[in-house]
Amino acid sequence: MRAKVTVLGLGPMGAALASAFLAAGHPTTVWNRTPGRAGALIDRGAREESSAAAAVTAGPLVVICLVSYDAVEEVLAPLSAQLRGRTIVNLTSGSPVQAREAAALAQRCGADYLDGVIMTTPPGIGRPESLLLHGGAPEVFAAHRDTLAALGDPVHVGADPALSSVYDTALLSQMWGTLTGWLHAVALIGSDGPGGGVTAREYTGIADRWMGSVSAFMNAYAPHVDSGRYPGGDFTLDLHLRTMEVLSHASELRGVASGLPQVFEELTRRAVDAGHGDDSYARLVEFMRVGGHV
Repeated sequence: MRAKVTVLGLGPMGAALASAFLAAGHPTTVWNRTPGRAGALIDRGAREESSAAAAVTAGPLVVICLVSYDAVEEVLAPLSAQLRGRTIVNLTSGSPVQAREAAALAQRCGADYLDGVIMTTPPGIGRPESLLLHGGAPEVFAAHRDTLAALGDPVHVGADPALSSVYDTALLSQMWGTLTGWLHAVALIGSDGPGGGVTAREYTGIADRWMGSVSAFMNAYAPHVDSGRYPGGDFTLDLHLRTMEVLSHASELRGVASGLPQVFEELTRRAVDAGHGDDSYARLVEFMRVGGHV
């Protein structure tokens, strides 16, 4: 038999979570602070409870997805008796500090706790490629991994429950950096060439094929960052800087003003002026940290 699951919170994401559990065959109990949102889920077999206290007693796993960590505390704090011996998986968005505070609350209630982040939008819930990150005791994660796989690809990131939100902010930073770079690229290439340039779809088809090379750079540079040693090899910061100057000039000529080339150039020039022109691109991480090295 599939494990019983309780879902607290039926906003767009919470409803998607409950729907995915139902689709995977898990008996699913739901509760929402504002009643009247469970109709479609009830039609598919979900059981709705009128109180959070009743909902959490329906099974061993309680998945909560509310608007804020304050709301999580408000809902869970009075339920210490009902939560004892159960596992809370908190998929509410928040900070590392809030994750640790919620973990402490769960401990006071006698419950196991995983803090998770969802790296997709509601339509992506239930797809095997959608990433969900979980921080908390590895044995707790292992006990519920198969159930959580109904939501996507569950990945354990460490015993500290705060690590999931740390990963969340880091991955969002990379996402926005990548998307903004892509938008700069399509603006740049779309303003050049016969017939008005290249379409975004045409460019993206080529960019997708090239992104494997970018991933290879990241994997090559990761040991540099971890060791604090930055051998430049055949693509040094001096060469990066010269290429960035070409990008800045081309962007200016074509009226593309995202500011990205200037950011790249200023950061790289600081490192080169400090005597690191023969180092790898990974050296720049030292200049991103507070009190960056010179």
